[in-house]
Amino acid sequence: MNSTPLQAVSNIDRLKRWLILSIACVGASASTWAQESNWPSHPVRLVVSSSAGGGTDMYARILSQALGEFYKQQFIVDNKPGASGNIGASFVAHAAPDGYTFLVSANTALTINGSLYKNLTYDAEKDFTPIARVLGPLVLVVPQGSPIKSFQDLIDWGKKEPGMLSFGSAGTGSTTYLGVRMIEEKTGAQFLHAPYKGVAPAYQDLLAGQLKFMLPDTASSLALINSGKLIPLASEYKSPLMPKLPSFAELGYPSINTHSSFSLVAPSGTPAAVIQSLNQTLNNLALSKAFVSKLQDQGLMPESISLSALASSMNKERSDYASLIKRNNIEASD
Repeated sequence: MNSTPLQAVSNIDRLKRWLILSIACVGASASTWAQESNWPSHPVRLVVSSSAGGGTDMYARILSQALGEFYKQQFIVDNKPGASGNIGASFVAHAAPDGYTFLVSANTALTINGSLYKNLTYDAEKDFTPIARVLGPLVLVVPQGSPIKSFQDLIDWGKKEPGMLSFGSAGTGSTTYLGVRMIEEKTGAQFLHAPYKGVAPAYQDLLAGQLKFMLPDTASSLALINSGKLIPLASEYKSPLMPKLPSFAELGYPSINTHSSFSLVAPSGTPAAVIQSLNQTLNNLALSKAFVSKLQDQGLMPESISLSALASSMNKERSDYASLIKRNNIEASD
């Protein structure tokens, strides 16, 4: 979920320098606990359920730097991509809950896949304890020069010629696909789905005119929007990066509320003190103006949220996606 892979890597270097200065903003309580306990006494592994260079990976590397500086210990990023995030998620679900292995994943593996795959080797609700999350609002985009000039243009066309306008997604289980299905539900328009193995090849076909629109996360599309190659028509949330861009709610569709997110979770049974310390540390960091600004520059929205509220939010999201998938008879394509 992010700039292009090359931009993400360069941005990581800039963020590292900034993070060293930002850690000082974190409160003292978690630090006191860390000093009085023996955790972490050796390197901690952050398993990433996607490839290097994407939004999940970038968030993991930001966490690695921030937590490493704060706890004075290595937090090592370990990419385990594949199967829509299921490989990395399954690995962490079955890891020892000792506070030294965590999962950084997009919401696909945490709130969606359980309703799509019949033979998952993990239960996201039972096997993980959520710790922290950043949101990646989705933005509806068309290529430069498109005759579609507004969200209403898209809807009108999708009603007049149902199934003719093609859109690309990162796969059937992705928010880039489910979000469009939600738009169809709420508006009555119909579109033609073209699934891809990730958003990068979909962007190539969108820019070439082979696709008519996409609904990617802001992070991955921001560079193309800023360059003028993609034209944004609407977004789930109002963004300080695009203050004039209307939200779906402002256009009369408040129930179009799908989003991409990236979360840090622990195997169930991980010591509560470890969970609480990480949650407090990251919540305090999320209140830092510098932290908020830097993540927003990448199209991400940090949250400061309690453990119970985060768990409740993810459970509701899980239920909402399960209902959407069932109503539309959606099945996994891989």
